Amino acid sequence: MIHILTKQNSIANHFISELRHTEIQKDRLRFRKNLERLGEIIAYEISKTLTYAPEEIETPLGISEMHTLTEQPVLVTLIRAGLPFHQGFLNVFDQADSGFIAAYRHTKKSGEFEIHRKYENTPDLDGKIVIVSDPMLASGKSLVLCCRELLSAYNIKELHIAAIIASQEGLQHVRAFIPEAQIWVGDVDNELTSKSYIVPGLGDAGDLAYGSKEH
Repeated sequence: MIHILTKQNSIANHFISELRHTEIQKDRLRFRKNLERLGEIIAYEISKTLTYAPEEIETPLGISEMHTLTEQPVLVTLIRAGLPFHQGFLNVFDQADSGFIAAYRHTKKSGEFEIHRKYENTPDLDGKIVIVSDPMLASGKSLVLCCRELLSAYNIKELHIAAIIASQEGLQHVRAFIPEAQIWVGDVDNELTSKSYIVPGLGDAGDLAYGSKEH
């Protein structure tokens, strides 16, 4: 199932608009903060699907029966663009374990490219609810590669994939190869270029957050 934040107007629309804005996004601190804010919003939406149990909470004046989260998800992000987005999830699920994956694109002379996983560091994911976050879901190839490897290595109980901006093509690719995942996105763009850039998109999220890279 795909959940799209901008189908209903909320403050998320405003934050995504600032991420896209060519002038506002020049402020790296504000750009990173908006990634973080959207992580918090999507984490809150995902929290509505999780399991809660009644618990008696002692207050200074008595006992209150509340419903509290029965387990924390594990938060996995694709670095480097995913780091501020990941922090937003961690602000909400503040006792959660974290995992980190690095993947890179190798472009061939023909213009085609392959996705290679370079680094992975995760806790034990057996029987866990896992949220994999990456701000941009373009072709979907890197997310599919990373998620399928996690699914093959661990008996994951529930998988959520979160992005801020996705392409229609990327969403279709993820749904085709990981049909069991719940997908959460801020907004969806229709166009994906031959080099797998989302249009209108917002540019390179990693560069905008941390500066341009040489390699």
